[in-house]
Amino acid sequence: MAFHPKPSRPTAFLFPPLRAPEEKGDFRQEISWRIFRIMAEFIDGFQFLADLKKEVSFFGSARFKPSNKHYREAEKLARMLGKAGFTVITGGGPGVMEAANKGAIETGAESVGLNIQLPKEQRVNRYVKHGIGFHYFFTRKVMLSASAQAYVFFPGGFGTLDEMFELITLIETEKAERIPIVLIGKDYWSGLLSWIEEQVYKKHHAIERGDMKIYTLVDSVEEAYEIVVKSKERAYF
Repeated sequence: MAFHPKPSRPTAFLFPPLRAPEEKGDFRQEISWRIFRIMAEFIDGFQFLADLKKEVSFFGSARFKPSNKHYREAEKLARMLGKAGFTVITGGGPGVMEAANKGAIETGAESVGLNIQLPKEQRVNRYVKHGIGFHYFFTRKVMLSASAQAYVFFPGGFGTLDEMFELITLIETEKAERIPIVLIGKDYWSGLLSWIEEQVYKKHHAIERGDMKIYTLVDSVEEAYEIVVKSKERAYF
């Protein structure tokens, strides 16, 4: 049975900057401020997620425009899942994230954005209904994965690949519950998955055959939808 504490959830929160004291004589004192900031992000992040149900996390490129095929597909899948009562969680930015939040809000579903400030690309998209901001990438990544019952990956850049491989690793090492990881778009993912099978598995024996069953490749949002709707609520890992 999933454990979900029930504190009130803020609709928006941006972490104020926590600054070390002006005098920098003691390095350990500066580190202590960073530790408190990290703790604050985890506490506020879990409190923010506590009341959400049937969450699905969307991942994908922040660079895709509304005319892009994958943007349109992300919007369509989020709309389908929203109608089925799912909560859509994204990184809160543009591209695939914006598309998913847009699809969710058009159906009246919960549209959630877990945002991070970056030098380029990242801004909170206007379709985020409930949002929270993070300073640290790793705390935000924990929140994107913590309570979702399925992960959906559209094509993306290094950030998307980083998030995908980290979630696969957590499941492979049994540090996280085994839940669906759905990769959408054979034109994008097939080359990478073939390399994993031929080089990582067959040639170098760096993984086991069963590890390649942690993720599922599909070529349509309809296939992705059928996988996600069969997923079950889960506890925080």
